[in-house]
Amino acid sequence: MQIVDSHCHLDRVDLSAFGGSVERMLVHAKELSVTQFLCVCIDLEHFDEVLSLAKNHSQIYGSVGVHPCELEGKDPSVKELLALSEHDKIIAIGETGLDYFHVEKDTADWQRDRFRRHIKASNQSGKPMIIHTRNAKEDTIAIMQAEKAEQGVMHCFSEDWETAKAALDLGFFISFSGIVTFKSAKDLREVAKKVPSDRLLVETDSPYLTPVPYRGKPNSPAYSYYVAEKLAEIRSVSINDIANTTTNNFEQLFLA
Repeated sequence: MQIVDSHCHLDRVDLSAFGGSVERMLVHAKELSVTQFLCVCIDLEHFDEVLSLAKNHSQIYGSVGVHPCELEGKDPSVKELLALSEHDKIIAIGETGLDYFHVEKDTADWQRDRFRRHIKASNQSGKPMIIHTRNAKEDTIAIMQAEKAEQGVMHCFSEDWETAKAALDLGFFISFSGIVTFKSAKDLREVAKKVPSDRLLVETDSPYLTPVPYRGKPNSPAYSYYVAEKLAEIRSVSINDIANTTTNNFEQLFLA
């Protein structure tokens, strides 16, 4: 069995909690059958660290993008995103999207413009997008539709079925994080039952959103295992089935 953490921030994980080095963290993950990782970029100031991790470890891939909540630092043009995405180990554009929880919608024109640039870079490069949305589901879907977003994943999904269905209709995948294990996430678990198996991914978003049974403690990509375990329970299948399905989906979306 092998599991892919389709979204983590390895450059930001507290390594002291997992052996003190990236190598020890990867060993810890392998003990829980987590064997591939997409290290997601959230600002260009740390892109070199993301690329270095991907270049130095065969099981790690990277992305390039600027998170919608990043208010300082470089705001890339389409041309810059395309140039940085040219390396073979950079397999995605993002994370990008809209976040009206941290930024007021009425003042977020710059955020919507940034999102559109990332969509253009994804479409032109042929590399899938990683989309973040929070308190902005209507505008996120509307911009994806208007800009003809071609492929990618709604990461750390926590919205309703209507939003999931709209993304699925555009050809996007849906990725579930540790949130699906939280006691309060009953509605999200209902969504997780409905997502077609060929569009399903798992992630940790580590170092954030540690799943049960380690909620409240540092998160690690290894804990993708517990997300997969919960999805298996929700969907009444084996964890081997979830592992195989989500690994195949990751490879189809990002590596095909």
